[in-house]
Formats: sequence, structure tokens, C-alpha cells
Amino acid sequence: MSFLESTYTLVHQDNNSDSSSSQQDLKNQLEKGSDEIKMETMKRILVIMLNGDPMPGLLMHIIRFVMPSKHKGLKKLLYFYYEICPKLDSSGKLKQEFVLVCNGIRNDLLHPNEFIRGATLRFLCKLREAELLEPLLGSCRQCLEHRHAYVRKNAVFAVQSIFQHFESLIPDAPDLIVTFLQNESDHTCKRNAFAALAAISHQKALEYFNTIVDNIGGLDELMQQAIIEFIRKDAVVNTQNRARYLRIIFDLLEAPSNTVVYEAATSLTTLTGNPTAIKAAAGKFIELSVKEPDNNIKLIVLDRVDQLRKKHDGVLDDLTMEILRVLNSPDIDVRKKALDITLSMVSSRNVEDVVMLLKKELAKTVDQEYEKNAEYRQLLIHAIHNCAIRFSEVAANVVGLLMDFIGDFNNTSAVDVIAFVKEVVEKFPALRQNIVEKLLVTLGEVRAGKVYRGALWIVGEYCVEPKDIREAWKRIRASLGEIPILSSEQKLLEAVPEEGEQTTAAPKSAPTGSRKVLADGTYATESALTSDSATAAKLEAVKAAQKPPLRALILDGDFFLASVLSSTLTKLVMRHAEISKDTARTNALKAEAMLIMISIIRVGQSQFVKTKIDEDSVDRIMACVKCLSEFEDRKELETVFLDDTRKAFRAMITAEEKKRAATDAREKNKNAIQVDDVISFRQLSKKNAGESADVIELDLEKATGGDGAVEDVASKLSRVVQLTGFSDPVYAEAYVKVHQFDIVLDVLLVNQTADTLQNLTVEFATLGDLKVVEKPTTQSLAPHSFQSVQATIKVSSTDQGVIFGNVVYDGASSTETNVVILNDVHVDIMDYIQPATCTETQFRSMWTEFEWENKVNINSKAPTLREFLNQLMAASNMNCLTPEASLKGDCQFLSANLYAKSVFGEDALANLSVEQDGEGGPITGFVRIRSRSQGLALSLGSLKGLSKVGVGA
Repeated sequence: MSFLESTYTLVHQDNNSDSSSSQQDLKNQLEKGSDEIKMETMKRILVIMLNGDPMPGLLMHIIRFVMPSKHKGLKKLLYFYYEICPKLDSSGKLKQEFVLVCNGIRNDLLHPNEFIRGATLRFLCKLREAELLEPLLGSCRQCLEHRHAYVRKNAVFAVQSIFQHFESLIPDAPDLIVTFLQNESDHTCKRNAFAALAAISHQKALEYFNTIVDNIGGLDELMQQAIIEFIRKDAVVNTQNRARYLRIIFDLLEAPSNTVVYEAATSLTTLTGNPTAIKAAAGKFIELSVKEPDNNIKLIVLDRVDQLRKKHDGVLDDLTMEILRVLNSPDIDVRKKALDITLSMVSSRNVEDVVMLLKKELAKTVDQEYEKNAEYRQLLIHAIHNCAIRFSEVAANVVGLLMDFIGDFNNTSAVDVIAFVKEVVEKFPALRQNIVEKLLVTLGEVRAGKVYRGALWIVGEYCVEPKDIREAWKRIRASLGEIPILSSEQKLLEAVPEEGEQTTAAPKSAPTGSRKVLADGTYATESALTSDSATAAKLEAVKAAQKPPLRALILDGDFFLASVLSSTLTKLVMRHAEISKDTARTNALKAEAMLIMISIIRVGQSQFVKTKIDEDSVDRIMACVKCLSEFEDRKELETVFLDDTRKAFRAMITAEEKKRAATDAREKNKNAIQVDDVISFRQLSKKNAGESADVIELDLEKATGGDGAVEDVASKLSRVVQLTGFSDPVYAEAYVKVHQFDIVLDVLLVNQTADTLQNLTVEFATLGDLKVVEKPTTQSLAPHSFQSVQATIKVSSTDQGVIFGNVVYDGASSTETNVVILNDVHVDIMDYIQPATCTETQFRSMWTEFEWENKVNINSKAPTLREFLNQLMAASNMNCLTPEASLKGDCQFLSANLYAKSVFGEDALANLSVEQDGEGGPITGFVRIRSRSQGLALSLGSLKGLSKVGVGA
């Protein structure tokens, strides 16, 4: 409980509240106001005092007009005041007024109302003045025998606090608490008493523990928790008792209370590394994650399981299916956590069961609608993909299932499936035939361009049998519809009846063009405007007509798909020529492929498409036509189409496998024990040293910033900001320390004058999403002396922020005030941005979704493009998502995707496009930064570090 030594009750401070009330106004309100007015006045006084003004002149008024009040709320505020008001005079002795306070506290300790007695006893726990405590001991002892449990449970902690700080005042406290424990019947009081006894006399707590050890299972939940904590600490001191403690903890794993089970399982993992115990603890954690309705608790418990998995590799593999029970939770974060843990525990023994359950979950996402259904489906597809790539025995079964769902999946999920199928079909040659056959069957169900592109690529690369090529050709032709596309669309346009016409065929003698025959047999001239509108209406009707999927995508303007189709047809023709002696069929396929390609170009330049075909696609398609006409004479063309593309894809797969293996190796090395590591013998080590230290206490120290990490001196100096000039009467500089969501300014003030500066205050204000939550206290600086003060600023987003302010102190006369303006402190958002990774699909999805973009021009003198990219990543704390293989080689152009995440969960995306003018020339281009919020996009683009690497120049 040492971390509670300096803990005081805090009152919310509103920076905008009016705290300028004079002491006289406050005295008048305390003297003449009602209890409600006095409460408001006391709250205002507390806030002012917490801001640094001790207000010593109010003490007697509060004793006279607040202490006698019987109002419970006012009494509570009175004790808050006693906590923070200065109790000692300038000579270090207790103020005389506190004789009256002591009398008031004694009266409250004997008050008939149990609430007032309890609140007073709580105040005694925070009192550190022996002169004040001594007269109150008798009353405090009496409270141990009070009829109400609320008073008794606080009295026990008061006795503990007094003994810990002033043992001479109450030397018999341990015996007093033991007697209290033996006679007490209330559960909360017993728990408090046992915790207090363990804190002040470990030996007596152990003696009492031995008397109740046989009945621990029947004790109250609170008492069981206190016992678990005691066991954990005593096992460090008395290691000979560890075996007995383990049996007790094992029994408590079956306790009805989830809290006790969690504490017991946590303690079990700290007491022993035995696989049976670890598995039992993990099983209880998993059970809790299934039973507990609170999602935060589920995540915390799953984190514990993950920590055990990392520390005890292979021990928890039998619990893999148990973890998957957590997928019944509707929360996507819980499901993601459970799947991540499961994937790291999958082995050849359980992979089939895991995949079977994942397949059932995947089928549910098609049949039922969940919250964030698409995201959950992607998680499942990724999990199945991971299992299939690592364990070939399940790949065949999995691929067939996922391909069955291609028509039902949305665009994103179907793209993931096709990417998975591409990887499987390359890695497992034995499965190629079945996969290609299955893919050809499902080709007609595909409706998304990205999915069709992937499917066509697989067909072009892996259709190696004449019958497969014929089947693929038939399916592609069926999906394209009538060829040539342009003439068939023109026929359809001419067949559409105009408005007002009968749908039956018109007589042959009816004139066409601009003259029309009216109902009475006379002629009428049609205006150009009417003709144009009628043609447009007919064209819209043609575009809206039902069309085969591939044809519909091309007419919709997806000419990248058209170029992939051309490449696929070229590969099929070349491969047919290579494996078949049927020259006539090869020539027929070649002619039909050329007709399809030219047809696509012609229709792409017509009125029937949504957008006209781009030049790149025309060049690509015409290159395929040229290759088809020449490949029989130039064998290198066949090599390019049939071998090189496969090699490139194989290299990509190999690179991904290496990356996965490197990641797994890094994770394993984190928990690996090296051969030259020091072996710790517990019997030979000092008490409380090494691994014997209480793990829970160490975690608590780290969480409260007490891990003893020493910051590098050079790093600290780089964070010092000069706030005033050397010739100013007050010199000020600040050390800026970022701690999670807070910025702490440690300000050094130096009085450079020969006068004492009275009531010197440093006032800070902020711009942006910053808020001053703790102002520096008022100081009086002696001549040429210095003083350090602190200010805390809360950060709520990664927007660029500015802190500004001034130093104010009294002049020679009481009415004169001197002000020194401080330099601005700009918040470095790099402290809140960290490199992160995401998949290409997620990046593209976020890039499309985010509306705020900041386009920053680049003009850099970096020697190479790669060096510039490294400098940019270091300056912006972003991670490069573009694979290393795509960045290899010397080229005058470079394009890369970067990604980072802020500590507030905000995503930052960047796309870099640069070129270099000759060898060693200037680098120009731009970087586009996108985020969900405008502030982050603008802040990232205006960083000081970016200007050093030539961004924004």
C-alpha cells in the first residue's frame, strides 16, 4: 500500500470557473450563508487551494462557521479541507487553531451518526501529524466496537494507518486487530481487518491464516480475495509453504465468484510454471471470457491467455477449440482477439477441427445478419487462409468451400478469397486441377471486377490441358455474350422501339430518318432536339438491359479488366499451340481472341460505354494482338507470357512466406531463453530479488510510472524549450515530457534581479485540442534564486497544438503588476503517432473512405529515392506498406504507400509519388496524406521534421 502514501482526495477543477472571489467575500458567505451556500463556498475554496493558493486566513472562519454544522455534505467537504490545508506554522509546529480542530474531530468520532463517524475515520487514514492523532486514539479504539459495520470497517484501516506511520502511538495494533478478527462476524469488516493485519504484521496474519485454512472454500468472496493476495505475498517469503498454497489456489478455481476465480488463476500463474497448473488457469480464463457479458472483461481475460501462450509455448494447444467458443460474442474486437490467439495455437493435431468450426461460422455470416458482418467475414477468411497455407491437408477442403461462397460474398470478401485461391493454387500443384475446374464453374456467378481479374489470371496461368482451355474459352465467351460487341449493341439499339411506337414491327414502307407518318396518314418533320432526346432514351435503355457479367463490367468502364482478359486469352492461345497439334483449332482460337480484343477497343471508343477507354488499356490490348500474330515466329514472347509472370508471382509468394517466417521468429525470440542466460537459483538468491518479486506489484509499479526507467540525459536536453530571454528579469525554460495522453511542463524559474519577487505565477493557455488541467503554484522568489514548478496539459487528439503564456509577479507597490511574455511551445504530434501495418485491402478501403486529404509538394536534394523514402518514414513515424520486392532496382520513379496510427486510434495514410531528375539530381513529386479528421492530415503535412527532408519545400 506504499503507493497510497501521497494519495489525496481530488476535486474536479474547471479552468473556466470564476475563482477570483476575494477572501472577504468567502468569509461573509461562510458566516451568513445557509448550508447550501456554505457547500458551494467550500467547493470554491477547495478548487482555489488545489490551484496553489493556501488561503491561510480562512482557517478560523471555517472552524467557527463550518465545523459546528450538522449537514453531512458540508461535513464531508470540511474533511477534504482538513486534508489539504497547511497544518504547520513557519517554524514547523502545529498551528494553535488545530487544538479546536482536534476537539471537533474527537466529537465526530463519537458522533451518534455512523456516516459521520466513518467519514472521520477515513480522514484519520490520511492524517500524518502525531500531535493531532494522539488525543484521538481512545475514540478510534472505541469505534472498533461500534454496532454499525460501516464504522468498524473504517476504524480498522485507521488503526492500520496510525500504526504504520507512528508505531509508538498504538504498539498493540496487531493484537488489537487479531482480537477484532476473532470476534467479528461481518464479511467486509473481516476482510478489511485481515488486509490490515497482513500489512502491519505478516507473522500474525500467517498465524490467523493457519486457523482458517481448512474453511477457506466457505468464506465470503471478499475474504477469499484477501487470502489470495496474502498467499501470493507469503509464497515469496516462505517458499516452503508453496505446495500447500497451490492446493488452496486450485480449490479456489472452483469458487462461485468470477472475481475470485480470476484472482486465483492469475495467482496460480505467478506461483508456478507447471504445465498442469498453467493449463488449469488458462481454462478458467477462457471460461470467464465465455461467461462474462462485459466486452472489456473478455478482452482483458483473453490478453491473459495470450500472455500465457507466449510464455509457455505449446502448453495451451489443447485449449484451442475452447478459445473459439468466444466467437459467440457479438463484439468484433473480442472475436478478432480470439481468432488471433487461436491462429497462433493451431497445430497439425487440431487444424481440421479449427477449420471445420471456422467454416460453420463463415456459413452463418451468409445466412444471418450480424453487426459488422462483412468485417467478421473477412476475419474468418483470413483465419481459414492462414490455416490452409500452413497445413496443406486442409487446403483442398477449404478452397472448395470458399469458392462456393464467391457469389454470396460482398466485393471485399470475394477479393480476399481470390487472393487466397491464387496463393493455394501456386503452392499446392496437386490441387490445381480441381481448383481450376471449380473456378470455371463459378465464373458465371462473379459480379465484381477485382474478383474477375483474379479469376482470369488463375485461368490464364493454370489451364494447362486442352480440355481445360476449351472449357475456359467456352465460359469466357458465355460471359462476354455476342461478338463483336459494338455491332451487337448497335443492333440492340435499333431494335428498341421509340416512345409512342407500337412494339410490333413497323411496315416496310414506313419512312425513316427525319420524316414520320402520323396516325391520320400525313407526314410530319421531326426536330433534331426530339430526335436527340429519343436516341438518348434508347441508349439508356440499351445500357440498362440485362447483359452477361463480363460484358456488363467492360461496358461499365472497367478496361483494366479488359486488358487482363486480353492477356488471359493470349496465354490460352499460346499454351494451346504449345501442347496441342490441332493447328486449325489454335488458329481459330487466335482469330477469335483477336476479334474479341479489337471489339473491346472499338466499343470502348463508342457511345455504349460509361467512360471511354484509356490509352494505357488500348496499348496493352494492342500489344496482346501483336504478340498473338507474331508468337509463332518469336518464341521469347511465349516465355514472357507463359513463364515470366508465373515466376514473378512465385517470387511474391516466397517473399510473403519469408516475411511471415521472420515475424514468427521474432515473436518466438521474445520469449526464448538463450543458452548463455543467467540461471537463477531461488534458494541461493536474496529475499525479494529476481523472479521472487511479486509480479502483480511489479505490474502496478509499471502502470503508475514507477518502473525506475532512467531517461537518457541527451534526450532530456533536446526537450528543453527556452521560454524567456536571458536579459528578462525572470528567466524561464521548460522541460517538455510526454506521458501517454498528458504533457508535463517542468518549468525552471530564475530570478535575475536583486529583489524578492512576490506572488510570482506562471500562467499557461492553449490552442487546439489541449487543456490545462494543473496550473503551477504561486511562488515567492528570493534574489538570484531559482524554483521549479510543473503544469499538466491534457491532449485529446493529434491535432497540432500550441501552449503559450506569461509570468506575472507583484511590483514594488501593491497595485503594480509586472508581466513577462513566454515563447510559444508547439506540441510535437510525433509523440502520439506510431508506425503500424494493415493489409492492402484495408488500406484501399480506408483511402476511399477518408475524405480529408493534404497534398504536399516535394523538392528534396536526397541522393537517392530510397534514401528519401527512409528519411520521410523517420520524420513522419510512418511504416512503408509497399513490399520490398516492389521497391528493388534502380529507377527514376518511386511510389509507395505509408501507414501510421495515433495513440487515439486515428488512422493516417500516405501515398508517395516522386521522381529524380537524372543521377543525383533533385527529387520532385508529392505526398498525399489522408485521414478521417482534417486536423491529423494537416498536422502530418506541416511537421518540422518533414521540412528537413524537403517536403513542403
